[in-house]
Amino acid sequence: MSLLHTIVSFVVALGVLIVVHELGHYLVARWAGVKVLRFCVGFGRPLWSRRFGRDQTEWAIAAIPLGGYVKMVDEREGAVAPDDLPRAFNRQSVGKRFLIVLAGPVANFLLAIALYWGLFVGGVQEMKPVVGAPPQGTLAAAAGLKAGDLVTHVDGQPVQSWQEVRWKVLHASLDRRTVGLEVIDAGSRIERRVLDLTGVSGEQIEGDLMSGLGLRPFRPDVAPVIGKVTPGSAAERAGLRAGDRVSHIDREPVPTWDAFVARVRPAAGRPLRFDVERDGGALAIEITPEPVTQNGERIGRIGAAPRVDPEGMKPYLIEVRHGAVEALGLAVAKTWEMSVFSLRMLGRMLTGEVSWKNLSGPVTIADYAGQSAQLGLTPYLAFLALISISLGVLNLLPIPLLDGGHLMYYAVEVVKGSPLSERAMEMGQRVGLALLLFLMAFAFYNDINRLLSG
Repeated sequence: MSLLHTIVSFVVALGVLIVVHELGHYLVARWAGVKVLRFCVGFGRPLWSRRFGRDQTEWAIAAIPLGGYVKMVDEREGAVAPDDLPRAFNRQSVGKRFLIVLAGPVANFLLAIALYWGLFVGGVQEMKPVVGAPPQGTLAAAAGLKAGDLVTHVDGQPVQSWQEVRWKVLHASLDRRTVGLEVIDAGSRIERRVLDLTGVSGEQIEGDLMSGLGLRPFRPDVAPVIGKVTPGSAAERAGLRAGDRVSHIDREPVPTWDAFVARVRPAAGRPLRFDVERDGGALAIEITPEPVTQNGERIGRIGAAPRVDPEGMKPYLIEVRHGAVEALGLAVAKTWEMSVFSLRMLGRMLTGEVSWKNLSGPVTIADYAGQSAQLGLTPYLAFLALISISLGVLNLLPIPLLDGGHLMYYAVEVVKGSPLSERAMEMGQRVGLALLLFLMAFAFYNDINRLLSG
């Protein structure tokens, strides 16, 4: 994945989210009769600007694409012409001001609903909820789950895909409770399994939860044939190519890709001999797996992916598709669930149950944007919906400078019967700025840590 591909995917995603958010503010401001002076995507010096409409609103794109704003006529920000006074933001009723500010986050939620609706109507290809063999000593093995079990219900609710199973198990893990699974076993018998999640730790939730529980989707054995080599990786530097079949690693046979991975993962920083079959001939290649940190564990990685036969995977895939009306209800429910989940995770961070290392900054988001775009349009749109929800939730937090902080001021104004004093608002702005700068610095710190750890 090229750096340019990542940057373009990130800028497109960010641009869509910012435009939608600010468009929410703009449209409701116009509905409320407030005059809008500028609609700007980005901060800093404008790179492009044009004026349109009866009010000659300036539409601009600025140099720093990490946000945007809608500037309205407001006496607190400068002199206002007498004719524009009735259209000043600060002269509107508290109800109108509340709706104008609320419209930004609401627009992000509506975008997520629209994206999920499109995905549900168009159809999403996912893994069937068929369980792979759980490793001994895991909670899945203790629950009696076996390879080939088809999960049909989780806590009495029907599931169609592995993603649905994962989502429900994640919620149950946050609650530290047991979860009931109804399965059809290899003998076509309906069985019930109980997964005890009362002892799940915060570290497990933050990491690869399903693998830690021993829950993994069933996949047929994949041959150890290289399908793709990551540019700049240890595999590429050593000369490994797509189409190579690895028969042995350190003279130990590797009949499947799982065996391949089992030999590479524990060998971080240690040279390995790969016996490779290429174009009817044989050769030996020495590769040193690069050490990376994954879920707190130091593992080896060479930067190669297997060649997967699409026909062989078809029996384990399902296309989840819904009608237009049903999809709308599901999209609303999905957006609500993701919003609540984001708040719950934030709450766990505040109480120390979940690490602040989960806080991501623009570097990590850009990386995810590039990865999802590389996988295809469907994963990219799902990523866009998720980030739109996160942006909506973040902006509703009662932190001064954010939309939620302004909504908090207006709520106090309704109770108090008059606006907050300029002094109180100024102090709130300072506290809000300090808090946001701290969060941004911490997010960047996490980003750098992730880069250094691979």
